[in-house]
Amino acid sequence: MSSLQPLIKSYLNHLASQRGLSPITIKNYQRNLAEFSAMLEDKKISSWTELDSQTVRLMVKQLHQKGIKARSIATKLSALRSFLEHLVQFEVITHNPAKGISAPKLDKPLPKNISVDEIFQLLDIDEDDPLSVRDQCMMELMYSSGLRLSELVGINLIDIKLSEKEVMVTGKGSKQRLLPITDRAVQTIKQWLKIRPDFCQPGETALFVSKQKNRISERNVQARMEQWGLKQALPSHLNPHKLRHSFATHMLESSGNLRAVQSLLGHADLATTQVYTHLDFQHLTQVYDQAHPRAKRKK
Repeated sequence: MSSLQPLIKSYLNHLASQRGLSPITIKNYQRNLAEFSAMLEDKKISSWTELDSQTVRLMVKQLHQKGIKARSIATKLSALRSFLEHLVQFEVITHNPAKGISAPKLDKPLPKNISVDEIFQLLDIDEDDPLSVRDQCMMELMYSSGLRLSELVGINLIDIKLSEKEVMVTGKGSKQRLLPITDRAVQTIKQWLKIRPDFCQPGETALFVSKQKNRISERNVQARMEQWGLKQALPSHLNPHKLRHSFATHMLESSGNLRAVQSLLGHADLATTQVYTHLDFQHLTQVYDQAHPRAKRKK
């Protein structure tokens, strides 16, 4: 007779009587442990003493292959780990085979990009007060070149070459890259430079400064962009990363050149660009087949 179910029942009673957990929480434990015990019985394992780390990993893999989300797998694995730890304490098993085993990495939700029409709506600012001029310049430059927030606030006057329409930015790992900027961004930079001296001390090197007359902070930029998103009636929350993400998406949709977008974004790994821009493998295959001399298929 299988000893899987009796020990689960005993553990659930322990949770109710000794730990005082709610009926809903106990029900969740019961459901998750029942799922694991069913998988073990399918593997002809009838006792918790037969369970080892390799089998736990296989069950986690099996859940993942069934399409269960990483967060749900993590919850199930936590329930199993707690149950097995209980068995260790009561000397039913000698060690916890689920200890140290992790669920698949949680998926990081990507920010929803802003449509091209919404970008025009955002940047259509008809105000000439100094802070509005500065903010419009920051947003134009960020969308123009797909800058990270840290790259934007780190730009110095010497990094801007308006005649060449270029900007030098310092990215992750202190790696520098030279990026093109749009005519519109050049125009707004010129407008900002005319009034910038009123906002900074002599000798200040930062391109963008705040009312405190020093380099603007990342938090300040975030707050200002959030305000502009509301003021320009965008349908979703605006943040700097969303502008960078939108730049990448729009550039890729227009050009189909994954490598060029990778270079512009400063990604060391092409896979980062793939995930960043919501590309699926089918699209990658199409780009590869069209671009690689040895991959072009005969028709």
